[in-house]
Amino acid sequence: MGQKLRRDRCMGDNLRRLRLQSAISQEKLCAELQRRGCDIGRTVYEKYETGELNIRISVLIELRKIYGCTFDDFFEGLDHEEKK
Repeated sequence: MGQKLRRDRCMGDNLRRLRLQSAISQEKLCAELQRRGCDIGRTVYEKYETGELNIRISVLIELRKIYGCTFDDFFEGLDHEEKK
């Protein structure tokens, strides 16, 4: 059974930003994810970006490798705690 993140905050904007910074379409990204063993279609990935679906940890791991980013990049701006 795959792990999922709770959908209490949406990282969709960060997923979209990272994809656009890499100049890759959703279709090409999904093809690369499938090549790496993640069975993800474009409509499912689109729902990750809109926050309609929880993203699997295994997909985040592969996205980190594709984008050459850190896991922190996926969570950027999601910490809404006020600093004192």
